[in-house]
Amino acid sequence: MAAMATTVFQAGPMEVDVKHVDKSMIPNLAKPLMVVTPKEAGAYPVIVFLHGWNMVNSWYEQLLTHVASHGFIAVAPQLYWMVAEPDADDIDATKRITNWLADHDKGLAYILKDVFKLEHVEPDLTKLALAGHSRGGQTAFAVALGLGDTKTKLELKFSALIGVDPVAGVSRAQQLEPKVLTFEPDCLDVGMPVLVMGTGLGPKHIGGFPCAPAGVNHAEFYRECAPPRYHLVVKDYGHLDMLDDNVPYVINNCMCMRNQHDTKDLARRTMGGAMVAFLRAKLRIDARDLIAIYRNPELAPALLDQVDEFLPCLVGRPDPSSV
Repeated sequence: MAAMATTVFQAGPMEVDVKHVDKSMIPNLAKPLMVVTPKEAGAYPVIVFLHGWNMVNSWYEQLLTHVASHGFIAVAPQLYWMVAEPDADDIDATKRITNWLADHDKGLAYILKDVFKLEHVEPDLTKLALAGHSRGGQTAFAVALGLGDTKTKLELKFSALIGVDPVAGVSRAQQLEPKVLTFEPDCLDVGMPVLVMGTGLGPKHIGGFPCAPAGVNHAEFYRECAPPRYHLVVKDYGHLDMLDDNVPYVINNCMCMRNQHDTKDLARRTMGGAMVAFLRAKLRIDARDLIAIYRNPELAPALLDQVDEFLPCLVGRPDPSSV
């Protein structure tokens, strides 16, 4: 069978704008934001992206630019600043930012029109996804499951969830609060399709704890997700290899096991492309790219592992949009 083509691993056709927004510009803003959006006129699905522990939202600019270039708006809050706020209420902050998106006066539509000066770019908040990396992945699952402080009610509905190498703690006995993992299969029913992406080097360490320890990493998140669920593993890359090229040396080299060949672009394009394919399938009802990746994982720039077991969920249907 001939390989199905897909362009999701290449930069999309749309020029992208990136801006940072804070309370000096929007007084009611819960947290500072990085907004990554197409410049071309249109109404675009929105993805709320949560950074990892000890990370800065701007370090995901290249990954989110790849996604936005294919027709999505990414909103990435800075939930806390490095280790200065280890007890930050990530869950409540995520809900407040999500609710702000729809604010009629100073929400995302205002940002796009009056801050970005993009007169004809609009957010389509009926097509809303939630994603997060590492601790941010754990937070995204907690929000989707309704865990944590209930002082803020989520007013918008998410339709897709993505965990980018999510991590729930340092071990099964030491989970982050609120505890997401239960160590029972198929028990995490978030009420929406889930894509869990992992890294092959994440469970390996360079002296201390690994950044994505076995038992509390992507594999366990996937095992516990109720269907529909999807799982892709970038085999030869580490927990931080999807970050931008210009992250500080100590972050890039001293925290997590990483790929030694300076090819982070391959990891970013693979993960970004998989995100685009999944979002198209679940928000735009077009699963052709997702099917292409599962049928032909060699299309990805980086080596994908553990994809064959999911083919029965994707193939054998006459209409790809039904996936």
